[in-house]
Formats: sequence, C-alpha cells, structure tokens
Amino acid sequence: MQIHTTTTRQAYLDWLRILAIFGVLVFHSAMPFGAELEWHIRNKETSNLFLEMILWMHLFRMPLLFFISGTVSYFMLQHRTGGGFIGLRVRRLLIPVILGILVIVPPQIYLERVTQGFKGNFWQFYSQMFTTGAYPKGNLSWHHLWFVAYLLIYDILFAPLFVWIVSDKGAAFRNALQWLEKGKRVYLLTVPGIMLYAALARQFHETNDLVHDYCYFFYWLSFLLPGFLCMAQPTLMNSLERNRRTSFLVALASIVAINYFRWNNVEPWNVLTNWKQDPRTYMYIALSAICAWGWVLTAIGYGKKYLDKPHRSLNYLNQAVYPFYILHQTIIVILAYYVVQTSDTIGTKYLFIVITTFILSMGIFHLLIKPYPVCRFLFGMKPLAKKEKKQQQEQRATTEEGILLPVS
Repeated sequence: MQIHTTTTRQAYLDWLRILAIFGVLVFHSAMPFGAELEWHIRNKETSNLFLEMILWMHLFRMPLLFFISGTVSYFMLQHRTGGGFIGLRVRRLLIPVILGILVIVPPQIYLERVTQGFKGNFWQFYSQMFTTGAYPKGNLSWHHLWFVAYLLIYDILFAPLFVWIVSDKGAAFRNALQWLEKGKRVYLLTVPGIMLYAALARQFHETNDLVHDYCYFFYWLSFLLPGFLCMAQPTLMNSLERNRRTSFLVALASIVAINYFRWNNVEPWNVLTNWKQDPRTYMYIALSAICAWGWVLTAIGYGKKYLDKPHRSLNYLNQAVYPFYILHQTIIVILAYYVVQTSDTIGTKYLFIVITTFILSMGIFHLLIKPYPVCRFLFGMKPLAKKEKKQQQEQRATTEEGILLPVS
C-alpha cells in the first residue's frame, strides 16, 4: 500500500510549540515560589500549590517539546541532504548555545552566587567564570539551553536514520508503520520510553549536563523519535487524533494515581521494606512516564482536532518562540532576584514576573533581534527573506524621510 507523506508544515504543531514555550514561561516563573524546591533564586515564603503545578508541568513540558522537535526535524529534511540538514541544525542550534554560555546565562549564575554570598560585581564574576569549571560546582553552564544542546546531538546522531526513513529506500518501513495506526496500537510507540524510565530513573537522576545524564538523555530521545515517525507516517497522527479521549483518560488517571500515593505518603520508599528490589517500586516509577505520554498525546490529539487552523499571526509567533525561549529564563532570574526582596504576596510576585518577562522577551525580539541579520543569526533564526528586507528598507526610508520633513 502506498502512503502519502506530509511535506507541508502543520498549523496545529506550530500552535502547540507556541503554547509549550509559553508553558515554559509559566513553569520557570513559578520556580522561586514552589515549596521544597531548589532553584537559582528562591522566595522566603513558598507555596505548596505552586509546587503541585510545577511537579505536574514537569512531567510533560519537555517531553512535548521533544516530540514536536521530532516533527520539526522531519520537515527540515524535506528537500535537503543529510549534510545540509546537519549544517542547518549546527547553525540554528549550536550558535545560540554558544551565545547562551557566553552572554545569556552568566547573569543567572552571577545573581545566584550573589545570593550565596559572592561580593564582587558582574565583571569580576565574569573574568573568573572560565576557570571555575562546570556548574553547579563551577560557574560555566548552558542552564536552560541544555534542551537546545541535546536536540543538536540527537539530530546529528540520527541524521543518517532520518534521511533513510524519508528516502525512497525507507518507503517499505514507512508503509510498515501503518500497522500501528489500527485501534490502539499507536500506544506501542510509548513502551520503550516507559520501560527505560522505569528501569533507570531511580538510580540516575536528571542532570541536563549531557555526560552524566544516563537516564534522561535516552528518555528525551524516546519522545523525539516517535515525533519524527508520526510525521513520516501521517496515519499515526490521525490515530492520535482519533484516540485523543483515551490519551486524556490515561493522563488524568495517572496523575490522580501519582498524587494519591504522594499525598497519602504511601509511595514505595515509604511503605515497602525492600523497596529498591520490589517490582512495585518500578511500576510506580513507570506511572510518571505513562502520565507524561498521556499528556503529550492528549495535546497532540486535541491539537490536531482543534488547532489545525492557520492565522496571520502564526508566522510572527513562530519566529518569536525560539529567541523567546533563549531569553526568558535570564529575564525571570533577574526579575526574581529583586522581586523576592519585596513584601508583596506570592501571587502578586508571580504575576509580575510572568507578565514582565513576556513583555520584555517579546520586546527584545521585536526591536533588537528580528530586524537585524546578525542578531537573527546569533539567535538561530532564518535569514531575512528578500521581500522582508525590502519592506524594512522601505519602512526605514519612509521613517528617515518623515524625520527630515518640517512639521506643518
């Protein structure tokens, strides 16, 4: 049976990516206020409700971004060779990581060190940054840009496989994927990630440092690869749309189960004598991965059903989300450093950080990044199209002409 591959961008995936990045803003803005957490800047008073929101969002926010990133990699391979794909990913991902390490992230680390007792100014801190080693013991880090670094590594490592899948040689494999479209078989795509997480998450905690992230490096990959496959075989996306209610039921039931165990202090390590060897421990750990997949596939299924609608704002927002992601956490940390020193309520502080970070991030993008080729390059954006360049030149000429005209 011949398949029909998808070669044009899907609006619902773009909307989901935009919503996911906004979700990251909501998530990181809450970090100073969630009880029982460690973060760069912490408020004196904390909230258990913020903790619950953070724990819930942490289950699926990055899995959703990696799944969508897998679909993006598929589209980038259309009309490109493997070498062209890798070159594009290096330019779009590596350059912003370097910019982040050298420019974007250091203010975050500096303010954290100030709260820990560092007395010097930023430039004194920066001059020592490269001799202290890697964060958290040292001061050199990519912080929230770990996601971009991991994505770059995944795309380089799997470029040969991706190229093969989309090529004529991979047609039989793409056709074979249609077997997963029937009934609930599409959920078999989740099994490797769930099993891997259950087996490794207890022993190897999330580090985001690439070299010691023995569980999560492969766990994130278990979302990216199905995202690519579901785009290479579009009937799988149709299956996710058709099964969206099942996905939502799984997501809801699993988060209720997790919180029942947590809130009643009956997690395996609290009630089982030999919990490290007890199979029930790993069944409970697997619930987190099941829950993550449930929310990811719920978002994909309902998104495909209700968000597959282009809008004139979509192109602008698509350009904005990547620079927004690069900028947002540094702005949050700077704001939080000063906000936590005030006597306002937690809710007021949180809303101030969310709203102000959004305005500043979008303002910097619109005024300082989007119009300038060098800034677009540094933030991983596409070069200005000729039409867009001409429009900007005309606008600039009109503005300059208007400045020279006398006021009547």
